[in-house]
Amino acid sequence: MTDLTRRTFLEDSLFAAAAAALASQPLIRPSVLYGDESSDVLRVAVVGLNGRGTAHIGQFGNRKDCVVAAVVDPDELIANKRADEIQASKGKRPAVYADLRQCFDDKSIDIVSIATPNHWHALAAIWAVQAGKDVYVEKPVSHNVSEGRRIVEAARKYKRVVQTGTQSRSNTGMREAIEFLHQGGIGEVKLARGLCYNRRASIGSKGSYEVPASVNYDLWAGPAPMAKVTRPKFHYDWHWQWACGNGDLGNQGIHQMDIARWGLQEISLGKTVRSYGGRFQWNDAGETPNSQVCIHEFADGKRLVFEVRGLETEKLDGAGVGVIFYGSEGKLVIPTYNGGVVYDNDGKEVKKFNGGDDSLHYDNFVQAVRHRDASRLNAEILEGHLSSALCHLGNISYRLGSMLPSDEIQKVFAADREASSTLEHFLGYMANNDVDPRATQMILGPELTLTEDETFTGDHADEANPLLTREYRQPYVVPSSTDV
Repeated sequence: MTDLTRRTFLEDSLFAAAAAALASQPLIRPSVLYGDESSDVLRVAVVGLNGRGTAHIGQFGNRKDCVVAAVVDPDELIANKRADEIQASKGKRPAVYADLRQCFDDKSIDIVSIATPNHWHALAAIWAVQAGKDVYVEKPVSHNVSEGRRIVEAARKYKRVVQTGTQSRSNTGMREAIEFLHQGGIGEVKLARGLCYNRRASIGSKGSYEVPASVNYDLWAGPAPMAKVTRPKFHYDWHWQWACGNGDLGNQGIHQMDIARWGLQEISLGKTVRSYGGRFQWNDAGETPNSQVCIHEFADGKRLVFEVRGLETEKLDGAGVGVIFYGSEGKLVIPTYNGGVVYDNDGKEVKKFNGGDDSLHYDNFVQAVRHRDASRLNAEILEGHLSSALCHLGNISYRLGSMLPSDEIQKVFAADREASSTLEHFLGYMANNDVDPRATQMILGPELTLTEDETFTGDHADEANPLLTREYRQPYVVPSSTDV
């Protein structure tokens, strides 16, 4: 844990008492209290078994001090397939559940590892914490801003260890690069640019499609509406629809958003946010933008600019999915998950960082669980909440926006050199993809102003504040601050 992360964690007023109580607990697994004789092995339940869930199974299942004791998924075919795979590999079949609540009732489960669709992340984490489990939850940790803060509050109240799945935080090369930045390696840093240059294809025509017969749709939808399925591919493509996903800003981009905020040493949601963009080329079932710019301003004058480009584009300074920090004495380019390259103001490479893999992040979590010490975490839930929320804020501005021709948007940013330059490069990217920026309108969101208590104030507060949360479907309701 860097000094900044530790300071952020310890300055959390709710954490002080919880940390002391957590650290005072004995170095013992909860399941030992219920008669499990294998006291050196943590019993893990993996929730959500498509995509990233398979990595969770591998990372915990390949450790000598952990066993995947349960798997949970509302798609019975996937759940049983994963259970069969574990049995073939390990010689013992895990318990299989469709309903995560039934799994959480099992007092022998120590850890819940969450790799569900985004709309389930927060409620699954909160219910697990309330059931006395420690939690590893994938990014983004929430589907909206309020949910992330509720997980933080739950972790404090129930004294649980909760890790965010932003694995770059544990990679040695990345940690060294950010430490170099914090020590003034490129001078004063006032700007970070996050990049999600990630080519995405159309997800197919919008229509009315059947839920797969193997899926319990009520359990799959959970906190989201049980609306008709309008995308051809049921699994994964929920990322591009607002009810369950957050677009590539909250899918891939959250990793780079987290690195950018980490590097800038920002521990709040900032002062203002504004976003623009659109879903270009594809007339499909997708609702989220495939091309988007978000501009975050912080109280100390620092700025975080984030760019999503889902069409063909060239890399920027060698980074496609990455982060660039601009300092008074050079720049740090982060083109991977595990390191970066430092250049001086003449463009000469002066230093390089590299090293680490996903296993370090899981190990960091397991060690924190064993020592009952959440301050050991490299991506404690507060960090996950803040970075996830920055993505949600950008999407809120975008969703409140209006269609404008590009020349009108250029006028809006004309007095801001950095924002104007970013827009010009964005329009060039569009033109390179045969999207005429002169003829094509984009959505320009309003500039939204934030308060310290993570709500909006000012002209657009009445329309923006409701988007900090959502309407929940009973009984899948994320509790309020007073009920968590």
